[in-house]
Amino acid sequence: MMGLRLHLCFLALFSTFLISIHGLGPLCLPEEHVALFIFGDSVFDAGNNNYINTITDYQANYEPYGENFFKYSTGRFSDGRIIPDFIAEFANLPFITPYLHPGYHRYTDGANFASAGAGALAETHQGMVIDLKSQLNNFKNLESLLSKELGDAEAEKLLFRAVYIISVGSNDYAVPFTTNSSIFQSYTPEEYVDIVISNLKFVIEEIYKKGGRKFGFLNIAPLGCLPLARALIPGNTGACKQELTALAILHNKALSEVLQKLENELSGFKYSITDTYTILSERINSPLKYGFKEGNSACCGIGPYKGINSCGGKRSVKEYELCENASEYVFFDTTHLSEKANQQFAEQIWSGTLNVTRPYNLKELFEDKWV
Repeated sequence: MMGLRLHLCFLALFSTFLISIHGLGPLCLPEEHVALFIFGDSVFDAGNNNYINTITDYQANYEPYGENFFKYSTGRFSDGRIIPDFIAEFANLPFITPYLHPGYHRYTDGANFASAGAGALAETHQGMVIDLKSQLNNFKNLESLLSKELGDAEAEKLLFRAVYIISVGSNDYAVPFTTNSSIFQSYTPEEYVDIVISNLKFVIEEIYKKGGRKFGFLNIAPLGCLPLARALIPGNTGACKQELTALAILHNKALSEVLQKLENELSGFKYSITDTYTILSERINSPLKYGFKEGNSACCGIGPYKGINSCGGKRSVKEYELCENASEYVFFDTTHLSEKANQQFAEQIWSGTLNVTRPYNLKELFEDKWV
């Protein structure tokens, strides 16, 4: 009986595909199909910034990015795959293509809206990136496309079953330290974090209104200990920039609290939050334990800790050095992980235990049977 059902489903999918490419009718989806929708910054961006008018600081579509897996640069800020690529693999989905990729419309598997340099605040790298609310608008446009492609009922079902993952906030906190911003003359750190969290909460609630029920979040890494931040410390002391890390800690506490509140307020809202702060701290402090040789310096860049953002030689500083084996490094460039580190993070996000990923992991959300 199951074999017959699968055969009939295949025939239905094939015939509706033939119909849909001629614009004559909607597609059908297999039962249990779970799509993946991705929002955020360079941690998740698979190449959307290739297709916007921006500067090379917010792009990675040149060597040596991508070369250890894809053999060419795709726009991902790593030597290979990034976290959403591994999540898609674990979920038996293809790599989720950037929403802005021209000519690609297979949105039934999901879409990647993330933009390198983006923040929860529109003011973060304004005009150069796709901020979180603009990503939300792209998602709403996609909802209309799905309704046309699948029909309203199937589109609603897809959005209801889908998993939505979000990584955002780091750029909002880094900008005041890497520019001449006077933001902390107007706001206390706590007030600024509240603004960031409020913007993120708004986007979550809007996705919920469109049917989203299952969400995955990364909390923020110890920002002051990234190679870029260490390079800002005078004297090459090896210290972390504590003001930055303090903001990450405030953000993580506020994010945890707002997600618990949303779970109580929104019927059916389920979430996973992964403690990337601790996961990265452990690899920075004890790289050998996790199979790395270097946890402080980047593989690609120049200056102290290779913390000057010059990887690829296409940015304002043209000189850069590249390590021989990126898999020996936690960081590939000044702020982004190597593929090996991305895989370790993704494994924790997918199937981590409650001490790192709670109250559910992503595997449980993908396999969940409540919807």
